[in-house]
Amino acid sequence: MSFLKRLENEILIADGAIGTLLYSYGSGTCFEELNVSQPDDIVRIHKAYMNAGADLIQTNTYAANYIKLERYGLEDQVKEINSAAVRLARQAAGKEAHVLGTIGGNRGIRPSAIPIEEIKRSFREQLYCLLLEGVDGILLETFYDTEEIETVLTIARKETSLPIIAQVSLQEIGIMQDQTPLQEVFNTLEDLGADIVGLNCRLGPHHMIASLEQVELPKNAYLSAYPNAGLPAYTDGRFHYEGNPEYFRKSAHSFRNQGVRLIGGCCGTTPEHIQAIADELKGLQPVKEKTVTPKKVKILVNPGDVRRTVAPLHEVVKERPSVIVELDSPRKLDTTRFFEGARALKETGIDALTLADNSLASPRISNAAIGNLVKEKIGMRPLVHLTCRDRNIIGLQSHLMGLHTLGLHDVLAVTGDPARVGDFPGASSVFDLSSFELIEMIKQFNSGLSYSGKDLGQKGAFSVGAAFNPNVRSLEKAVLRMEKKIKCGADYFITQPVYSEKLLLEVHEATKHLDTPVYIGLMPLTSSRNAEFLHNEVPGIKISQEILDIMGKFNNEPLQSKKEGIAITKGLIEAAAELFNGIYLITPFMNYEMSVELSRYANEYSSLLSRRNQNVNYVN
Repeated sequence: MSFLKRLENEILIADGAIGTLLYSYGSGTCFEELNVSQPDDIVRIHKAYMNAGADLIQTNTYAANYIKLERYGLEDQVKEINSAAVRLARQAAGKEAHVLGTIGGNRGIRPSAIPIEEIKRSFREQLYCLLLEGVDGILLETFYDTEEIETVLTIARKETSLPIIAQVSLQEIGIMQDQTPLQEVFNTLEDLGADIVGLNCRLGPHHMIASLEQVELPKNAYLSAYPNAGLPAYTDGRFHYEGNPEYFRKSAHSFRNQGVRLIGGCCGTTPEHIQAIADELKGLQPVKEKTVTPKKVKILVNPGDVRRTVAPLHEVVKERPSVIVELDSPRKLDTTRFFEGARALKETGIDALTLADNSLASPRISNAAIGNLVKEKIGMRPLVHLTCRDRNIIGLQSHLMGLHTLGLHDVLAVTGDPARVGDFPGASSVFDLSSFELIEMIKQFNSGLSYSGKDLGQKGAFSVGAAFNPNVRSLEKAVLRMEKKIKCGADYFITQPVYSEKLLLEVHEATKHLDTPVYIGLMPLTSSRNAEFLHNEVPGIKISQEILDIMGKFNNEPLQSKKEGIAITKGLIEAAAELFNGIYLITPFMNYEMSVELSRYANEYSSLLSRRNQNVNYVN
C-alpha cells in the first residue's frame, strides 16, 4: 500500500535530521558526498530512524544538486551521489519503510542571488536522478522563497505521478518572508499538485504549532510537520542542539490536533526525538476536523513614532539646485577639526553633510554617531552612507533600525571597498547583500517590514541614494545598472568624482530619460601626486590627461596646486550646474576650507543660473 493511501486513516512517522546528525558525529564535509565515500554510516542512520518507528525515510540528498555541490567541486557527481543515496535508503528500508527522494531549496534570505532559470536546470537534473532510481515519493523541503517552490513543484508534478510533499520554511509565525500568509501558500501548493503540504526547519515545535493553528485542513491534500529541535547553541566553534526528546513527546498531540498526518523532524532531531513522537502517535486516528484560530491583528499606537520633519533629499533636488558635501568622519578620536569644518560648511547653506562608511576600508568614528551629533548639535542634515562590506544582514537591519530611531533618514546604499584595500587587509568583507539588495532592504523598511518579512511595528521614512560611476568604458552599461537600482527603489544618485566637461555632457545625454535626480560628484585636487594617485590607484576615478598635465605644472608648489585644484573644480561646477540640479562636493583629506569655498561658489552660481533662466522665461 502506498503511504499516500495509508494517510487516509493513519498518522505516519517520518525520520529526522541526517546532516546535523552527521555533523554531531564530527563530519564537517559535504554530507551528501558521504553516500559514496562512507555508505555504511548513511545506512546506519536510516536504520536507526526505522528502529525508532519511522514509516518513511528520506534520502541523504538535501543539497545534492549542481548549485550546492559546486561549492565543494562536486558538481559533476550529481548523478553518482543521488543514485547512491537512493540505493542506500532502499537497502535500509527493505519492505519496512517508504523512501522519499529529498530535494532542498536553494534560495534563502536573498532570493535574487540565484536566478530562477539556474534553479530549474539544477532541479531537473536532481529530480531525474531520483526518479530513475525508483523512489516512493518526492520530498521538497526547506523552501523560504515562494517563487522557487512553486516553480519546482510545477516541474515535478509534470514529470511524475508519485506523491509529492511540498514543505516551506518560515521566518515568522504563519507568514513567509515575502509576507505571503501560510494559508495562501498551502492553497497554491495544493492547486499546483502537492499531495502533502507542510512546514519544516527554522522553527521548533512551539512556533510551528502556532503557525499551523492559522491554517485550515487542506481539501485534497494532507498536512506535514518536520520541526527543528529548538534553536542551536554554539560552543567551542561547533553548533549543537539541546532539544529534549521528551519535549517532542509532549508536542506530538498538539501537532495531531492541528491535523498533521505526517510528522518527522528537521535540524537537531535524532532517532530519540522520532521515537518519542512515534510512541505517542502510533495507532491514533488522524484529526479530520479542526477549528482555525484567527490571527490577531495588533493596532500599533506609538506616540514616539519617528517621522520626517524636513523634505527628503530626493525631493529637494527635484525642486531646486542642491549642494551636498562629503566630510569623512575622523580616523582618530579627536573630533575638533571635523566639527569646525561641519559648522563652516553649514554657513555656506549646503543641504546635507554626507558621511562615508569607512571609505577605502579604513576604520573611522561611526558615521551614525557623528551624523547624530551633526543633526542635534549643528542642526544640519546628515546623509549617512551604508556599505554591504562591514555588516551581515543582522547587523544591517540593526543599523537601519538605529538610524530610524535617531531620525537619520537620508542614506546612501553602497557596496563598499573590499577589506583588503584598507588598514586591515586580513579582515573579512561580509557582502551578505549587494547594493541592489540593500536598496530593496531599506525600501522594505519603509513599508514596515524587515528583510525577512517580519513586522517592524512602524514604517521607515528613508530616502535612499545610490552610487553611479560614470568613469567606465561603457556608459550604456552603467546606465543599465542605474535603471536596475531604480527598480530596486533608489530615489536619487550620487556619482563618483568627474573630471571632464565632456563626460558631464555624455552623462547628461545618457541619463536625461530618467526621472530620478543625479548629484554630480566633484572633488578638488590638492596636488599633482594626489591627481596621479586618484587616477591610477583608486577604483572608480579617472582624470583627464589635460587636468593631469595642469596639476603637474605645480608639482612642487602646494599652495598653487590647491588654488589650481579649486579653479578646475569651479569650472566643472559651472558645467555641471548647467545640466544637473545636484552638486556633490567631496572634501579631500579634511581640507574643508576648499569645500567651503566651492560650496559658496556652487550656491552662488546656481542662484545666478536661476535668475538668468527666470529672465529668459520673462522675456519669452
